[in-house]
Amino acid sequence: MPKSINIDPVERRKPGELTFKPIQLNQYQKRVKDVKDEYTKEELIHMYRDMILIREFETMLQDLRATGEYRGTKYSYTGPAHLYLGQEATAVGQSFILDKDDLVFGNHRSHGELIAKGMSALEKLEDKDLMEIMEKSHDGAQLRVVEKGFKGSVKELATRFYIYGIATEILGRKNGFAQGLGNSMHAFFIPFGVYPNNAIVGGSAPVALGAALYRRVNKQDGIIIANAGDGSLGCGPVWESMNMAAMDQLTQLWDEAHKGGLPILFNFNNNGYGMGGQTVGETMAYNVLARVGAGISPTQLHAERVDGYNPLAVIDAMKRKKEILVKGEGPALLDVVTYRIAGHSTSDANPYRSKEELEAWKNADAILSFRNDILEAGMTTEKELDEVKEAAETVIEEVFKLSIDDSVSPRMDLMNEVDSIEKYMFSNEKIPSMDTTREPDVLGPKEENTRVKRIAKKERAGIKDGKTVPSVKAFQFRDAVFEALMDKFYEDPTLISFGEDLRDWGGAYGVYKNMEESIPYHRLFNTPISESAIVGAAVGYAMLGGRSVPELMYCDFMGRAGDEIFNQLAKWQSMTAGQLKMPVVLRTSVGAKYGAQHSQDWTSLCAHIPGLKVVFPATPYDAKGLMNAALNGSDPVVFFESQRLYGVGEMFHEGGVPEEYYEIPLGEPDIKRVGTDLTILSIGATLYKAIEAAERLEKEYGLSVEVIDARSVVPFNFEPVIESVKKTGRILLTSDACQRNSILNDFAQNISELAFDYLDAPPVVVGSRNWITPIDELEEFFFPQADTIIDAVHEKIVPLAGHKVKFNHTKVEQIRRYKFGV
Repeated sequence: MPKSINIDPVERRKPGELTFKPIQLNQYQKRVKDVKDEYTKEELIHMYRDMILIREFETMLQDLRATGEYRGTKYSYTGPAHLYLGQEATAVGQSFILDKDDLVFGNHRSHGELIAKGMSALEKLEDKDLMEIMEKSHDGAQLRVVEKGFKGSVKELATRFYIYGIATEILGRKNGFAQGLGNSMHAFFIPFGVYPNNAIVGGSAPVALGAALYRRVNKQDGIIIANAGDGSLGCGPVWESMNMAAMDQLTQLWDEAHKGGLPILFNFNNNGYGMGGQTVGETMAYNVLARVGAGISPTQLHAERVDGYNPLAVIDAMKRKKEILVKGEGPALLDVVTYRIAGHSTSDANPYRSKEELEAWKNADAILSFRNDILEAGMTTEKELDEVKEAAETVIEEVFKLSIDDSVSPRMDLMNEVDSIEKYMFSNEKIPSMDTTREPDVLGPKEENTRVKRIAKKERAGIKDGKTVPSVKAFQFRDAVFEALMDKFYEDPTLISFGEDLRDWGGAYGVYKNMEESIPYHRLFNTPISESAIVGAAVGYAMLGGRSVPELMYCDFMGRAGDEIFNQLAKWQSMTAGQLKMPVVLRTSVGAKYGAQHSQDWTSLCAHIPGLKVVFPATPYDAKGLMNAALNGSDPVVFFESQRLYGVGEMFHEGGVPEEYYEIPLGEPDIKRVGTDLTILSIGATLYKAIEAAERLEKEYGLSVEVIDARSVVPFNFEPVIESVKKTGRILLTSDACQRNSILNDFAQNISELAFDYLDAPPVVVGSRNWITPIDELEEFFFPQADTIIDAVHEKIVPLAGHKVKFNHTKVEQIRRYKFGV
């Protein structure tokens, strides 16, 4: 079905002029005395207290790094310390109107946002709710430490609990909110709406985008804050995320129930610096950060600049932006002017800024200024504020001492509890539906879909009466993936799939063809060409409890989403000690015929990164079964598919591909051909070359070859391979990945150790050449072929009588290639 928006050549070529609305800069100039009727004394005191808590918490970390002690207590802290000193009013103003259903995502300098948002949330919660949260957190371990000997209100207890959880997390203790696995730059506390901070500059932008997408798709209340610094505007993912959050389809193509801009605020803590680079006057070109909103959308992202040294100005802006987002008119952008009076980190001696500049900002201290404003307005007394300050500082000191006390705040014991980290790498849960309380949004019965009807007429086995079924009549690989996806769309209401050109066109290789007849726009949609935002959005969507299938058209494009795959998708389950699940199946294809930037097999890159499951089916039967298992799970899976195989039928599984639901457990290889003299272990599309080679080896040289299809790369069960090697005594491994440092080499090393006593020859690896991928006409010299495999068998495993070598695999040649890096 064509898009509803007609691209008119007359309209597009018409002369005219584009104008922009004025962008407001620091318009709010009121102080406490001007708005004393709008705030209670308690609210103002709490704001002051929270700023003191942040200042003292950061001072504690600064002192530990600089002097090795805090308030007379010695302690060696060697971890990260990117401090929020000076920016306290920005965080407190941002958090004032937010509740626990409004979520914040931070960056590496986010201790202030973490404390401010949590304190704002706990002040708004009832005592009974606070007690329930504290009792559930870490099975009450944190609560038991802070409540011992404490006499005070529930909210005061909750303050101690919260600061203790943050401190122990940063100091790497088991009582941290992530058992110390998140540490300084990844701290969080989900019950208070504080989602993980992010060590990657700008890294929270695409993740927060995914959270906002979840809220819109699943019709949930609450806004999303993507916090970042001004330096992050040099990062592509930030721009991709702002653009994708504002894409036209949200207001023009999605149905009425889901239509509307995403409820996300891109909140830039603009302190004037990246690390040592000054953003205005040196590394950027915007001059005024708020200007960039005009480059994204006609709304200009409702961008404005506010004074982050005045918490009331930030509150005023936040109220207005929240109203915009709640009405479905987002996204929005705030340029919050602030300043860090500390260096980028504690190892930064500030050589790039003058003493005069630092002193000027220190003299404008937001905390002292706000204190004076409260006093000038007659809202309280010096004595009362002194008591508030002293109480806040006492909380930090007492909690610090508890946090470093090994008797109550131990670290993980990796000597005696060896699986302490390992158990969080994968959750390995089966969750058929991420939300069993509602039915999925669909456009009609699955059986009425035209593709489903066509598939019903196809031969589900690729061989019939001893002959290969013509591709057009066979149930193809692409049909297998389609069938698994369609089934899950009708089971899991949270499931969404998105990527480049999926809807209407059906994806570049026809997997999604006709799916738009059954699945509404908000569940299956096209994205901009923004790989970082695509994968990052899937991460954020999962964090809020949704399942997604993002697609990268070619695995070569992983380079455009490297951070989101390797640092976000792979890490958050373990960095949150299993509190967040990551049910994401990232589909991507391995190409051919399109040269060096579109024809690479990057399974090895993904396999190298802890926290990712990696799957590469080569047959329709395996594709459906493995996709079902991946979609039914709770872990991130990178699902590789070969473009060469989308049109193939099922050649191996007797009876073809079942219509009913079935799963193939991830990690289990499959014997595709039985033999006794040699084992070939194949990953991906080389299965078919391996089968061809096996048949020729038997026919021409009398060598009986067993062919095993790995199917999965991570996890992987070596036991069937070892059993095969026990029988054959020899093994060759092959895939389309470049051989150097490939997963094949890792497999070969493991097989050498695990099956050493049974090997009559060393394992031999046949991968692609360590070149760029050449043009289609030369690919036979690059990718493994049946001849390549047979030559390797002859030269490295067992001589074949009368064999004439086509491809050189000698040891001399091997040494020559590595010597020249090819």
